[in-house]
Amino acid sequence: MEADAGGSDAFDTIVMAETRFHGEGYQEGYAEGTRAGLLEGRQYGIQQGAKIGLEIGSYLGFAMTWQKLLHKGSDEKNSKKIKALESLIEMIRTFPCEDPAYDKLQEDLEKIRGRFKQVRSLLHIPSSVRLGAEGSALTF
Repeated sequence: MEADAGGSDAFDTIVMAETRFHGEGYQEGYAEGTRAGLLEGRQYGIQQGAKIGLEIGSYLGFAMTWQKLLHKGSDEKNSKKIKALESLIEMIRTFPCEDPAYDKLQEDLEKIRGRFKQVRSLLHIPSSVRLGAEGSALTF
C-alpha cells in the first residue's frame, strides 16, 4: 500500500503542475492580450479620429470659402445659401472635437453631414462632386 501512496503522490504532483502551468500561462496570455488590445484599440481610435477631423475640417473649409464668395455678391437670392452655410459653420464649431467620449458624437456628425448635403444642394453642386477620399481636394 505504501508504494501505491508514493505513486499516487507523484501522479498528483504532475497533474497539479500541469494545472498550475496552465493557469500561469492563461494569466500571462490574458495580460499580453489585454496590453496588445489596448495598443490596437488606441491605434484604431487615432485613425478614426483623424478621419473624422479631416472630414469636419474639409466641410469647414468648403463652407467658409463659399460663405466668402457669396458675401461678395450679397443679394436676396443668396441669403438662404448664406444662412445654411452659417448654420453648417456653427455646427462644426460647436462639434466636440476634444471629447472622444461625447455620447452624441455620431449623431452630431450625421447632422453635420446632412447639413453639408443640404448646402451642396442649395449651391447646385451635384452629388457626383465629392470631397476627395482623403478630404484634401474636390474630385469630379
